[in-house]
Amino acid sequence: MFEIVKTLIETRASTGQYDASRPVSDDTVKELVRLATRAPSAYNFQNWRFIAVRSAGAKVRLQAVAYGQPQVVDAPVTFIICGTLAAYEGLPGALQPALDAGILKPATVDSWVAQASGSHRDNPQLQRDEAVRSASLAAMTLMFAAQGMGLATGAMSGFEPEGVVREFGLGDDEVPVMLVTAGYPRAGNWPQKPRKALDEVMQFA
Repeated sequence: MFEIVKTLIETRASTGQYDASRPVSDDTVKELVRLATRAPSAYNFQNWRFIAVRSAGAKVRLQAVAYGQPQVVDAPVTFIICGTLAAYEGLPGALQPALDAGILKPATVDSWVAQASGSHRDNPQLQRDEAVRSASLAAMTLMFAAQGMGLATGAMSGFEPEGVVREFGLGDDEVPVMLVTAGYPRAGNWPQKPRKALDEVMQFA
């Protein structure tokens, strides 16, 4: 099992060129999102939302607010991965399935809801930080899921947040964190680029 995971990590590469003639099914798109929602989030907030940009018209709209980058149109799907603010407000509902399944006790749920409300309610910066963290973890989970399915992905920060909000009707409580293109790569993409040496980025404490 470890070798499979290790291979996925070591072979994943950011893809910018897609074979526009090879579609990805709706069922595959749904499965990618289902797996992405297995990512961790503080208090199990699950404070994310995914917009799967699939139609020709939606792709054109997205490309216009993504600096004209062609992969947004060529990829079969581009996910707009959003983090949600004020996640504490929906926490009781998010935790209810774990309570129903006997995973969490009522006292634990009550404690988490109280803690999250106390720390997040009047702290917009923490709400935003948490939204970005959760959406980023979900995006990475989605990318590894796609890699395991034989698909390529590319994470994109090159877009106009206000334009994405406007074009796709995001709510006041939603932050577009990143775009992730997904599909089958065409020839000409780079392999995974070399990384810094371990002693440059790690220390023991």
